[in-house]
Amino acid sequence: MNTQLKKIAKVWPDIRPVFSVPHNEDDYNRLTELLDGLIDEVGNTENHPLSSLMETIGSLIETYESRHINEIQGEPRNALAALMGEHGLKQSDLSDIGSQGVVSEILSGKRHLNLRQVKRLSERFNVSPAVFV
Repeated sequence: MNTQLKKIAKVWPDIRPVFSVPHNEDDYNRLTELLDGLIDEVGNTENHPLSSLMETIGSLIETYESRHINEIQGEPRNALAALMGEHGLKQSDLSDIGSQGVVSEILSGKRHLNLRQVKRLSERFNVSPAVFV
């Protein structure tokens, strides 16, 4: 085994959870929480020491999402309407993203989803946040 592999073998047990493709929802959630923290830390600073780590974890998350999370195409409001129909939900059932009036405005195109709403909807419906962007 070459020197570089020997070094990696020593630290691998500690870093494996960060650098492994997630295979279940717990692994996925752990990596998305880590990515959220990295985004807060790194922001748009391309030369930040952790920017490549952020990119790597984003790729691992993307791999999981492409295999396990249904992707819905089209306008975010149409995707939301389709998911509501699929799950038998009314506007009032989405109180975690806003009042019935707010949901109505989103569905009619008068209002756009904010980041908090996108996150909650993607978790609720188990779809990629990209569906609502």
